[in-house]
Amino acid sequence: MIDASVAIIGAGPAGTAAAIHLGRLGITDIVLVDRHDFPRDKTCGSGISPKGIEVLKGLGVWDQVEPEAYWIKGLRLVTPGDREVYLSGGDEAAAIICCRRTFDHLLLKRAIALGVQFLPNFETQELMGDGSRVTGFKARDGRAIRARYTVVANGAHSRFTVNSKPRRLMQAIMGWWEGVPFEPNHVEMVFDRMVAPCYGWLFPESSSRVNIGICYEDTAHSKNARRLFDQFLQKHYRTRLAKAVQVGDWKGHPISYSYGVGALTSPGRLVIGEAGRMTHPATAEGIYQGMQTGMIAAETLRDVVSKSQSEPDAWAAYEAACRRAFRVSFASAWIWRLAVRSPLLDWVVSVGRRPMVKTALGKLMAQM
Repeated sequence: MIDASVAIIGAGPAGTAAAIHLGRLGITDIVLVDRHDFPRDKTCGSGISPKGIEVLKGLGVWDQVEPEAYWIKGLRLVTPGDREVYLSGGDEAAAIICCRRTFDHLLLKRAIALGVQFLPNFETQELMGDGSRVTGFKARDGRAIRARYTVVANGAHSRFTVNSKPRRLMQAIMGWWEGVPFEPNHVEMVFDRMVAPCYGWLFPESSSRVNIGICYEDTAHSKNARRLFDQFLQKHYRTRLAKAVQVGDWKGHPISYSYGVGALTSPGRLVIGEAGRMTHPATAEGIYQGMQTGMIAAETLRDVVSKSQSEPDAWAAYEAACRRAFRVSFASAWIWRLAVRSPLLDWVVSVGRRPMVKTALGKLMAQM
């Protein structure tokens, strides 16, 4: 049995952001666990938006991440009607790609440097409780963490969340290639009807390596992911992949999302990131949202530990802060999904060839 002031399940961007910010706020006795040791691979497009960059600066880790990142300053957009346009929102809309194996490890090292205790290969089996209150959790191998406060940050598959409503899921499948031609410092988003209202992408991780993938919905469980991905690649990337070298196998994963932020707390427990379904419903972005909720949770815990706020009031404030942070963005995703299913996106691209219109559309995409 290990005792902790705060124990965090999951060392992805959400969990490590919470740990880092807790350490920066002077909270001690923090334990962070993960089912893997680090560095480890993670199936993800690895894109970090302008908002995500601002969070990294707020966490004090931007100087470590930036040298490992590939800058993105433009977008190749393909509409459902196969119209193509290149967009740029200017320097203020610049984003980065940072491979999750590298990115997550950098965040974890920063948390450890701040005094956070990290326990790898810790597969959480169940929560511990005292009546209605969560008091920690146990691993499959018998180890246990007893904590005043438990933070749940273990992603889409989490069994330790509060929201009991049915989940909305997108499915994703992706692969990596070396030697694919692409416009330098540009990502590609392909809104093909075969995956609508979701999309396919090409994200460069370096000057020579890219990841390509699709996300789609399959509520009836009737689609074959590998077949659908192959059809997408044949249509959009067959020529460019002809002389490329595939790195590893294709990998798939689910993405849990919601148009509104639901319940995130119970006595002794806070839920953050994708475990709380806080990923973008249109772009499937989750790194920024995870880190942002981790920072909000850390500040909430600081207020409770310092007794400047009661736990019920702090928990209510945490949920309200998450709703404020994502309400507009998540609502815009619903509108965007409608546009993708309609002729609107094709119309905007066909008439919006003027630089001012293209810049405005580029900024909208960057901020969405």
